[in-house]
Amino acid sequence: MKMPTQEEPLVVVGAGLAGSLLSLYLARRGYETAVYESRADSREAGFVGGRSINLALSTRGLTALARVGMHERVLRECIPMHGRMIHDLAGNTQLQPYGKPGQFINSVSRQSLNEILMDAADEHDHIHFKFERKLKDLELEDGTPVFDHKGETERVPTRFLFGADGAYSAVRQAMMRSGRFDFSQSYLSHGYKELHIPPASDGGWQLYKNALHIWPRRDFMLIALPNLDGSFTVTLFLAWKGEGTSFEALETTEDVEHFFQTHFPDARALMPDLANDFFENPTGSLVTIRCAPYHSADQVLLVGDAAHAVVPFYGQGMNAAFEDCRILDEMLEMYAPDWGLLAQAFSKSRKPNADAIADLALYNYLEMRSKVADPLFLAKKRADTALHDVLDDGWMPLYSMVTFSNIPYAEVVERAQRQDQILKIGATAVAASVAAGLAFALSRR
Repeated sequence: MKMPTQEEPLVVVGAGLAGSLLSLYLARRGYETAVYESRADSREAGFVGGRSINLALSTRGLTALARVGMHERVLRECIPMHGRMIHDLAGNTQLQPYGKPGQFINSVSRQSLNEILMDAADEHDHIHFKFERKLKDLELEDGTPVFDHKGETERVPTRFLFGADGAYSAVRQAMMRSGRFDFSQSYLSHGYKELHIPPASDGGWQLYKNALHIWPRRDFMLIALPNLDGSFTVTLFLAWKGEGTSFEALETTEDVEHFFQTHFPDARALMPDLANDFFENPTGSLVTIRCAPYHSADQVLLVGDAAHAVVPFYGQGMNAAFEDCRILDEMLEMYAPDWGLLAQAFSKSRKPNADAIADLALYNYLEMRSKVADPLFLAKKRADTALHDVLDDGWMPLYSMVTFSNIPYAEVVERAQRQDQILKIGATAVAASVAAGLAFALSRR
């Protein structure tokens, strides 16, 4: 494999989760890599809260981390979550396991994970971070980025550029000016607000530690994920507008108190700083980004949220971004040093899978806020689990395929649709048999 020279570095725009992990993959193969980030180094700037939905690290993300020897290091900062803990209005709880015994997802702080990856990248001589560099322009013909650094313009020659700069990617915006570039963004009518449950007086957790807690209320919901310090990061998902149950309607401390006492009384009892958190923390938007292709002029390639931002309800945004890095690395084996061919192949391969997980994430919001308490949904879930126990990988529930496997997302959707059809046929056959039996019994009578 031909390696770029010192004069031909690879450039990664964005030092977030995807950019930091991608730099580790590239350094592992000996590539000189410069990572440019518009913000200051968070390790020096300190923690900035208020917009974080805790991450749920699962099989796809762990597989990608393992390829660069990072999974054990990251898991030390995680808390296992074995299922959904459902809270009804009366304060009763029910644990719904995610999968088979021993299967779980992992709660981890976004900032903590990002800093672990940046620290690991700093250990490589081939990786160089450049903070407070905002992308000002991108010359798509040769992939040359132009950055603004404290008022000074910095033009950086590069062999190839990766855009890993998030849902509102400046790299993608530059690609949109090139023509023949499809792009769409769609916002949910709901937003989110970060809240907080502090540790108990003894430093422990005030709720069951090893679960993702959900307060489903049909049109809105509250969730809570555990942190290592005994606290929970709580997130309210609620409509932007509307009377009574919307962010627009919660204007005063009294409004907020009444809303939480009415809909989440057990959670409210655990949040002493509810009003302060509610009014101090911003209300975040929930966006789905789709675009095509992910590459431009054989010199630029988008990865992670820059290519395919999804809403957080399947916990797959980070996992999908990490999977991008793993698949890119596998394609390097086939296509390097032809970066243009690599970019085309990656774009073609990942687009249908990114679209599939975007659709699944949107569907899962409906499931989490409404269906998890529905008897028919729970009956189907029990049937899925029973068949999985008997047939093993021959029949996998949709959630297990997404969360506990590396099956491509598009294939997951196809398999789930086939399994649903089989279940419907089976249910129809059972219903017909019962009806026939009743008819026979009545005729005999």
